[in-house]
Amino acid sequence: MPQELQSKNVTPYEPKEGEDYMSPEQLDHFRKILEGMKVELGQDIDRAVHTMQDEATVFADPNDRASQESDMTLELRNRDRERKLIKKIDEIIAKIDSKDYGYCESCGIEIGLKRLEARPTATLCIDCKTLDEIREKQIAK
Repeated sequence: MPQELQSKNVTPYEPKEGEDYMSPEQLDHFRKILEGMKVELGQDIDRAVHTMQDEATVFADPNDRASQESDMTLELRNRDRERKLIKKIDEIIAKIDSKDYGYCESCGIEIGLKRLEARPTATLCIDCKTLDEIREKQIAK
């Protein structure tokens, strides 16, 4: 998934000695990453729509038609995921604006700079995320 889309030209944030967690500089750093991701996703969606329009051909052969429909369905599913990620990015940017970014939604502790660098849309600390995944696996059984 395009989670790793974050701008490759943004170097990881190095906090200054004694700097508070989620200082204005850190919030600005993550805002830039998230806005870069959003721009890239928007460009990918636009490119995919144009490609799908260009490739829209009516095939006489039912197998070719079925293959094309399958490809389009997969492409639409990917675009829907990207649209949802853009919505999540907008929600995360709102958290930056309200100074709530960087803290676990479940327990309230710091998520951590390294985790946020790896996944800027993270809303849970690693411990809560691990517990969440364990619960999901138990429910799936």
